[in-house]
Amino acid sequence: MYHIIALVYFNAFIFSTAEIKQILGSPELMARIIKTEGLIAVWDFKEEEGKCRRSNGKGEFPLCETNGKISRVNDGPLSGYSAKFNNEAYLNLPNSKASALNIHGKSKGITIMAWVKWTGEQTGFVGGMWNEYQNGGKRQYGLFISLPYYNGRNQVCGHISNTGKPTPPFPYSIDYSASKQEVPANKWTCIAFTYDGTYIKSYVNGKFESREPELIDHTKGFSGYPNGLVQSKNPYFFPEGMGDNGSDFTVGAVLLKNGMGNYFKGQIGGLAIFERALSDSEILNIK
Repeated sequence: MYHIIALVYFNAFIFSTAEIKQILGSPELMARIIKTEGLIAVWDFKEEEGKCRRSNGKGEFPLCETNGKISRVNDGPLSGYSAKFNNEAYLNLPNSKASALNIHGKSKGITIMAWVKWTGEQTGFVGGMWNEYQNGGKRQYGLFISLPYYNGRNQVCGHISNTGKPTPPFPYSIDYSASKQEVPANKWTCIAFTYDGTYIKSYVNGKFESREPELIDHTKGFSGYPNGLVQSKNPYFFPEGMGDNGSDFTVGAVLLKNGMGNYFKGQIGGLAIFERALSDSEILNIK
């Protein structure tokens, strides 16, 4: 303990108080999350490699390693630990055990918040119920970093689907918000998105920034869109609601046509799911 205190004191001129909390963990942050109305589950990733990651909240939602091991790192904003994703291993909870995590309905809201240190290498799936392949797609909700195909490169992307399938007339699902801010590489960042049944909104470090309507890449020449689709990516208008589409709940990867993919690269130190859309002030207060 003496060495830890000395290390923190020695580095006080290098790290801010907020950065020290992100390294050593913050019981206060965990308490704010747990006290927030609508929490279903929060994982702080303090478990060792080989053990299922346990949640606090409404019920038991153990996320178990699949396709390999995920190491624990002594560095994280909630518990002082985090899970390090650097290969093709991911965490999984079968759909049959998702219960309260299976959020769906015409006007049902949701919030996903995560504390990540992303390497900046590629598209990374953080968490949710998202399956792009089985039975034509079992997409439901998912938090991504960097979905460049439809104007979301290096940004926080909140994906919602009603049918589970691609968005007509396009070949992929286009229905995601994308933050105006980019996610920095190799730095602890709070990322989040909300959905209130009408709009999807993406946040970086507790802040929402709107985007002006823009031409969406790869949308020209499709039926009804000869000149392409123009829309705002943040907030993103999507009044169709979330479907009950049967996906597993996964962290760190999703099922694509050629197998699991969109592997997250980096550390995840916290993940929280709420069954309502938190307000801007609530997200800023938690982050």
